[in-house]
Amino acid sequence: MGKAVLVSDKIPTVEYDEDNKTDGVRYVDLYESTGRVYIRKISGFYQKVRRYTGLPLLAVFLLMPWFTIDGRPAMLFDLPARKFHIMWLTFWPQDSMLLGWLLIIAAFLLFTVTVLVGRVWCGFTCPQTVWTHMFVWAEHFCEGDRNKRIKLDQQSMNLNKFLRKTAKHSLWIYISLITAISFVGYFTPIGNLITDLLAFDVSGPVAFWVGFFTLATFANAGYLREQVCKYMCPYARFQSVMYDEDTLAVHYDVSRGENRGARKSGDDYQARGLGDCIDCSWCVQVCPVDIDIRDGMQYECINCGLCVDACNTIMDKMSYSRGLIRFTSEGDLSRGKTKFLRPRLFAYGLIMVTMIGSFSYSIAARVPVTLDIIRDRGARLYRLQGDKVQNVYTVKINNMDRRPHKYTISVSGEHDYTLKGYRAMELEEGEVFTLPLRISVPRNQLTHAKNDIVLTVTARDDPTMSATEVSSFIGPKPQ
Repeated sequence: MGKAVLVSDKIPTVEYDEDNKTDGVRYVDLYESTGRVYIRKISGFYQKVRRYTGLPLLAVFLLMPWFTIDGRPAMLFDLPARKFHIMWLTFWPQDSMLLGWLLIIAAFLLFTVTVLVGRVWCGFTCPQTVWTHMFVWAEHFCEGDRNKRIKLDQQSMNLNKFLRKTAKHSLWIYISLITAISFVGYFTPIGNLITDLLAFDVSGPVAFWVGFFTLATFANAGYLREQVCKYMCPYARFQSVMYDEDTLAVHYDVSRGENRGARKSGDDYQARGLGDCIDCSWCVQVCPVDIDIRDGMQYECINCGLCVDACNTIMDKMSYSRGLIRFTSEGDLSRGKTKFLRPRLFAYGLIMVTMIGSFSYSIAARVPVTLDIIRDRGARLYRLQGDKVQNVYTVKINNMDRRPHKYTISVSGEHDYTLKGYRAMELEEGEVFTLPLRISVPRNQLTHAKNDIVLTVTARDDPTMSATEVSSFIGPKPQ
């Protein structure tokens, strides 16, 4: 047996050649282009599910920038102003912890769903999948179904091919441009964005990002497609860690389908030692990631269910029972039963519910005002004025509410503290106000050199909008 060498750009590994007793080099492909995938158009239950899940999410993405609440977009990430408007709430950079928690919750939700029903997020609601199917629809509309597209690509360029290709790419560009404008509309008011684009009067950064996301959408959904799922998406690489034998996923029933072979409807195929699979390859032709589900579970599979619809269509034509390819578990195939209640699923669900509850409470209890106090750290830690001791502070109030408020400040502690140089101030939405503040106390009341005080800022028109901060008051050592 000679050396096996795979030519690739690629990673070399050492193999031992038993015939020549020498080491050989084998090149392993980390990326392999399988050529263009021609997806057959199919209808069925899971195709309808994809439509009813993908279209609402697509509608929300396209329409959300147009909704307004209190005269502003319902969802606007205003990066220059460092404000994030989400429905009736406004978040600031200091609320970044909430964003972190939200991302963790989304991750655990994905883990929980994956343990239960596999990669259904990828197959039904992932943006890459939704946009790819929109682009495939444009192909079907302009060039016809799978066989017609294959024949069209094999033809030399003529008027018919030129017009069909032009129409398809025009639709792709239109979808990509609408996608880019909608996405940029989450970062700048979309009404002004449309007006500026129509007048060719947009700033350089805005024009760059609209162009960038147009090209990115065109490339991802038009050409990369399954390569994104196979080689770019990290979820495909670690999802197997979350699978177990009771995870529901798309499976081929080997015991029922093998041996494969062609036959006519009504033939006694079992007498010929054949199974229910007629080897029509429809399950491969409809697969958006170009795999054969009959080869077993593969990390590329996104559980979209198209192969299930295709196989059920063939089973109906052959008058066989449906379910040769179906959503099931390895446990069901091997022992005839799927365990839905299991420790891993319960643990993920419990953690997710706990985090969602904590996050919801944090949002509900969130007060849109903050107070920061910095005590004067000059050479003089305190000042003596007659029989009183005085400390100087710098107070910063941040009104994070969507309305202006007039705020008052109060101080409390173990002794009779009083404020000087203070007046109620009205802060506009998003305004940060800084003022110097002097706090004094009778010297004979101090029992320690360092004392704790609590400053509280409260909105006059809404007492629930209140923030407190603890600081220290420094005085002379008591005699």
